[in-house]
This record gives sequence, structure tokens and C-alpha cells, in this order.
Amino acid sequence: MQGFDTYRDLEAKQQPVWNDEKTLNGVLSQLSTQPPLVFAGEADVLKSRLAAAARGEAFLLQGGDCAETFEAATADKIRDRVKTLLQMAVVLTYGASMPVIKVGRMAGQFAKPRSSDTETRDGVTLPAYRGDLVNGYDFTEESRTPNPERLLQGYHVSASTLNLIRAFTQGGFADLRLVHDWNKGFISNPVNQRYEALAAEIDRAVRFMMACGVDFGALERTEFFVSHEALLLEYERQLTRTDSRTGDIYDTSAHMLWIGERTRDINGAHVEFLSKVKNPIGVKLGPTTKLDDALRLIDKLDPEREPGRLTFITRMGAGKIRDVLPGLLEGVRDAGALPLWVTDPMHGNGITTPNGFKTRRFDEIMDELKGFFEAHREVGTYPGGMHVELTGDDVTECLGGAENIDELALEARYESVCDPRLNHRQSLELAFQVAEELKRRH
Repeated sequence: MQGFDTYRDLEAKQQPVWNDEKTLNGVLSQLSTQPPLVFAGEADVLKSRLAAAARGEAFLLQGGDCAETFEAATADKIRDRVKTLLQMAVVLTYGASMPVIKVGRMAGQFAKPRSSDTETRDGVTLPAYRGDLVNGYDFTEESRTPNPERLLQGYHVSASTLNLIRAFTQGGFADLRLVHDWNKGFISNPVNQRYEALAAEIDRAVRFMMACGVDFGALERTEFFVSHEALLLEYERQLTRTDSRTGDIYDTSAHMLWIGERTRDINGAHVEFLSKVKNPIGVKLGPTTKLDDALRLIDKLDPEREPGRLTFITRMGAGKIRDVLPGLLEGVRDAGALPLWVTDPMHGNGITTPNGFKTRRFDEIMDELKGFFEAHREVGTYPGGMHVELTGDDVTECLGGAENIDELALEARYESVCDPRLNHRQSLELAFQVAEELKRRH
């Protein structure tokens, strides 16, 4: 991989300060010899699927935890996250009559950018929590000191998570004939009842096709890909491999990697690093993004205009998306580029309640989603997907939705270590509303 490490000469933002250089070098050396977590061929398949979405022939559903934790990498929690995404995908597929590409923020979303390097409580200042890949959430010096051995632990937790995901999605759990079973264990409510009604419709359609002699082998399994923000560059570097088939370079830590709003500097290390790998790449674009920013990112990350290579994930905020996004869509289209456009309606709509909880309002999340679709209808481009933070658990972290979570209810089950996530019911409710928007697209 001669010439690959040019990123090391550039500024790498949001990197932890590792005080134990000897341990760090030993861990990185071990990581470099570990098997790949994903394979180049799988990343290529995802790229072809994303190319279809960019042409308006499919829709990307990308979702999962804001920040995964090692503690929450249990079989039940992984199953419920996968199950929630499968249910959302069924709602979108059946409601909008189009293929849905399922990509989890899973098996690697263990590092988070922070607005400050430190956190102060009661006069005590410690390093900020940067995700389980770096340090612990507990506010103690031992926990908050960046520990290189967590990098190796993160690799192994990612591997076991991927192993379970593959078992669920390839071993019969994702069989469309079991859509009712996916709802078991979730609390009964109007949104779940609406899902049950949809599942009944699918049952009838399946029985009709079975009577007609249709082979249902393809329904027994489903494609499911994983993604995370490529934040810790030395971790990503150790999992970068040369494909023996083609000689191309892939980051084998995930099928798809993205660059955050804080690290998308065109002259920075993150953009340089990901410009060299062949995976599908995403870039978060906030409300201050100029057309020139987008065009320069396209030239750097996708100079050959490869279909499915580049995804722009917009995170504008409900109050700004209708003003900012149409101009970007128009300018990129007129420049002859065809990236996949995806909305992240979560990160631009954060608020803090008087009792100190970081949260988001479901109505504002939905408003940004609607603004995303309106902007594409205005310009005549394709709204290609959504990127949401969610969990399969019945947490109370986002306000509103059909269950009408209020500020007092946030205290009941607020479990996120970083940003608030949609719970299972809110996620399904969102899917039904997005399916309606997709129907309008045709």
C-alpha cells in the first residue's frame, strides 16, 4: 500500500491523546494481523445497491445506536436492533413498492466526536468521553483516561456483533413469512397494531404466491450491511487491506464508512484517508455547507464518478433544510454528479430540556424528513434514504411520537451515553410516515 499513508501528514481532528505509546503500538500491531471484519466483495455489493438508490430505484435505511457500548453488545439487544430495522424496512418496502437497503450503525460505532476535549463536574476536569473505543463513560480518572487496549476490545466486540447479525439475517430469522414473529416481545400499542395489520397483508400476499407455486428461497434471508463513522484513523488504518482479487484497498472494519460534519475538512486527514479506500463513503453535510464544499468533496472522494461510491448525508435542522438543501441539490446535479442523497433528521434538531436531558422532538425529526422530500421534489432529484439513531429498546429519549413522551417521561428510561435515540415504537411510526412520502415520489 505504497503512498497510502499521506493522511498522516495532515491534521487529524477529534483524535484522543494516548499517553501510553508503548501499549498503543503493541495494540496497533495486533490489530494489523487480525482477520478482516468484512470482505471487499460485500462492500462492492453494497456499492451497487447504493448506486440503484442514487438513480431512484431503491431506498437506503441506515440506523442504529448513536454510540454503541461494549456492555450493550448482548444477543438480545443486537437482535432487537436488527428486528427494528427489519420491521422498518418491511413497512418502507411494502408501503412504497421499492427495494430497501438495510445498513446498521452497528459493529463498529464505538467512537464519537466531541465539542470539547474535557468535561468538568463539581470543579473536577477530566477527558471527555469519546466512546468505548477510547475510554469509559464513568466520571473517574481511571475510566476517562484513553486506554489503547480498548481498540482491540472494540475489534472483538465488532466481530461477535457481526457474527450474530449474519446469523439473524442469513439463518431464517429474517424470513418474510415470519413478519408477525418480529413483533413478539414488543409492547402492544397503536403503532405495533398498525404493523400487525401490514404483516397480515403480507401474509395474504405470500399465501397467494405460494398457491401459485412461487419459490420462496429468496425470502428466507436478507442483505444487511454495517457502517460507522471512520473517526479513529489509526484503528481504521490497521484494518485496511489490499484485496487479493483486484489489488484495490478496502477498509475492512465496515462495509460503509462516513466522515462527520466536524471532520470533513477537504484538506484534513479524514478526507484524505477515505479517498484512498474503495468502500462506499458517506459525508455528513450541515446547514453551513456551501456548494463549493460539496463539489470539492466530490472531486476528492469520487473523482471517477463511480455509481454508489459517494453518499451525502444531510443534517440541516428542520428550520433550515428547505432553505439550504435545494441549492445544493441543484448545483451538484448541474455539475453532472450523481451522489446518493440521504437525510439525517436527528443531528440538526437537538435540544436540552430544563431538567438537563439532551433530546429531540419527534415532530421536528419528521419535519426535517418532509423538508428533505420537498427539496427533492422541487429540484427533480431523488431522495435516496434516511440515516437515523434508534434502538430496539423501549427507551424514553426523544420527545413526542404516538406515545407522546413528555419532558418528565424522559427520566423513566434515558439510557443513551451520547445522543438521544428513537425507541422501537417511534422508529416504526417514522417508517410509516416516510412510506407515505415515498408513495408521493412516484
